Amino acid sequence: MSGPYFAAPAALMGDPGRANMLAALMDGRAHTAKELALVAGVSASTASGHLAQLVEGHLVEVVAQGRHRYFRLAGRDVARAIESMMALSQDGPRRHRPVAKADVQLRLARTCYDHLAGCLGVALTGSLCGHGQLAAEEGVYRVTRKGKALFADLGIDVLVIGLQRRAFAPMCLDWSEREPHVAGALGAALAARCFDLRWIVRRSDTRAIRITPLGEREFRRRFGIVLEEAGVKA
Repeated sequence: MSGPYFAAPAALMGDPGRANMLAALMDGRAHTAKELALVAGVSASTASGHLAQLVEGHLVEVVAQGRHRYFRLAGRDVARAIESMMALSQDGPRRHRPVAKADVQLRLARTCYDHLAGCLGVALTGSLCGHGQLAAEEGVYRVTRKGKALFADLGIDVLVIGLQRRAFAPMCLDWSEREPHVAGALGAALAARCFDLRWIVRRSDTRAIRITPLGEREFRRRFGIVLEEAGVKA
């Protein structure tokens, strides 16, 4: 067979314990082996074995800080692959299970590695496009003149972001909403700014994020996004 051999990384993702660990690492942060063992629901020794395989398979990397070792995704390519697998799983066989509060929180607002996803991420992208601040062009977004003014008002320098050695603003298919949200350098900068402004804050032990009362007001005022308990409407 010619071309990349993708069975190996696919097999690593296919184990439920390792899949849960990878999903937890989609928050873009580094976690300890103990934290990931709890997420996966496995013993410390089993978690250690899983992590060794993920490191060997270049899906996860180790970050050393003093005597402590932390684990994080090996890069944005890995995060995109995981998000794509999540999207594929939505079309797979349906398994009945009660909808948990964590599922609702993840769908409402979460991080997709380093950018915003879920109802909030999709609604925010839709608002930017609807108000002519972003223009969709063949799988990527382009910032318009109106968009440059908006991002400057938010404290985001689009020209500086464009100099980064990564895709500027690709479309990322949201696995829960099945619509694209903005990713790349621009998506990461927008998410970071929302965190800095305290419009959103991280929830513990999950990549779901919480929208603060200040965030609710600002998302409504600036982007016309109205938050509801069941989701987000733009």
